[in-house]
Amino acid sequence: MTLPPDVPGRPLPGNPTSNQYVRVPDPTMAAYADEFLAGVEDLPTYRPTIGCVIPAYNEAETIAGVLDSLLAQTRLPDVIHVIVNNTTDDTVEVAGYYAGEHVRMTRNGEQMTEIFVHDIGKNADKKVGALNYGYSLVEGYDYLLGVDGDTTPEPDAVEELVNEIASDDRIGGISAIYSIDDSALDGPMAKFLIAGQRAQFSAFNMQNLLRGRNMAVLGGQFSIFATRALRDVLEDSHQRTPWVKDSEVEDSLLSLQIKSAGYLTKISAAARAHVGGMTTLRSLDAQQVKWNFGAIDLMWPGQRGDTPGQPLHPNLRLRWFEHISMVINITTRLMFLTLLLGSLSINAFVFSPWWLVPPAAAILLNFRVARSMYYGNRRDYLFALLLAPAEVYMWIRIGHFLRSWTKFASRAQTDNWAAQAKAERGAGQGYLAPLAVLLVILAVLAAIWLQIPIDAKSDILAVGWPVLGIITILQTGWMMTKVLRRYKGFKA
Repeated sequence: MTLPPDVPGRPLPGNPTSNQYVRVPDPTMAAYADEFLAGVEDLPTYRPTIGCVIPAYNEAETIAGVLDSLLAQTRLPDVIHVIVNNTTDDTVEVAGYYAGEHVRMTRNGEQMTEIFVHDIGKNADKKVGALNYGYSLVEGYDYLLGVDGDTTPEPDAVEELVNEIASDDRIGGISAIYSIDDSALDGPMAKFLIAGQRAQFSAFNMQNLLRGRNMAVLGGQFSIFATRALRDVLEDSHQRTPWVKDSEVEDSLLSLQIKSAGYLTKISAAARAHVGGMTTLRSLDAQQVKWNFGAIDLMWPGQRGDTPGQPLHPNLRLRWFEHISMVINITTRLMFLTLLLGSLSINAFVFSPWWLVPPAAAILLNFRVARSMYYGNRRDYLFALLLAPAEVYMWIRIGHFLRSWTKFASRAQTDNWAAQAKAERGAGQGYLAPLAVLLVILAVLAAIWLQIPIDAKSDILAVGWPVLGIITILQTGWMMTKVLRRYKGFKA
């Protein structure tokens, strides 16, 4: 390069007469560059703000653990609002012990958060009302972190969630990976039910992780939302509040609305949280019926209430798959049970070793699910390998599924939130209805079977067993594809 005469420089090496010069660094400019770079490094970077909302209903036994786990985070929320509603225990007193400012030294330096406890008393909208009350307090923040009153996150969960959602403006919300802590359980029934729920959660999480981490439901247990996405939902849906009481599954509906507003709904690849599980048949039935009923309401075409069904919504594809799979599970099990009893009644059953293949495939799939758990333990593996626990739990889930569809088809106006609260208090017998119905159906079929001539019985069995065989082959093939599917390093 040719430099003007007044520009400091020197001739090219080996050619002193050349007019080609190289620039000689100016010492004063070099010092200024170092000073400039040091100043840039010292400039403050923008820190997204997080408002945490915890709806709490009779959470006196768990709220302290939730607040302790939030205060132990590597990234503290900027503010934490505990919204106590309809409570009849000491939730307010326990949470009130934590009210005020908290300063913590973390690996990211000193951080501060402030905890507020709000007792809003009687609240007809229950959890939905508490969430919307909390939203009104934090809508000016960048993100809303929703936490259930019995959910304890891992120490880096908030940091992982905020880093992920802040990295992509297209993301409207991210859910943590949920599991259930089974370290302090009493009684074989509680241990059995929690093992089943852990497997159920793990399978659901993995399905979402493998679908491009697109999350069908941003569960209220531990999810972070961009408040700009919530504001867009309000505008698009003509709502005053993000959560509405029209749906039994307020988190599923909001997830659909966020997706419809043009945002992504994701599941985190790293943030993990432990949620409260149901330890009795009664409470598990009430929870699962509420969830299934709400999902059906969203899936069903047409207008059943204030919220229209959206059967083709992309966030509901996994729901449709789950319900279709459940129908197939019901069909194969009921057919096998009735055909087996019918064959035994006329001494026509012939055992074939091929019938061991479907149970073997089921064990392999259950084992794969257990292997995918980040916190998998001996009880999870026993639940998978013994087969009987997983099979019994499947029959329990079938009962929940049929109860949900029956309630939906009956158009009965029932408060499933109240039903769940009642069941958790140990009241209600609805969970026994599926067993009673099954026994009645088997009794009716047995009575009809006894009236059928022997030739007709043989014809029915001759047709029924091959049909069941074809369905079972297809189902077994599908299970094996899931067994062989790569998990891409994900852990549920």
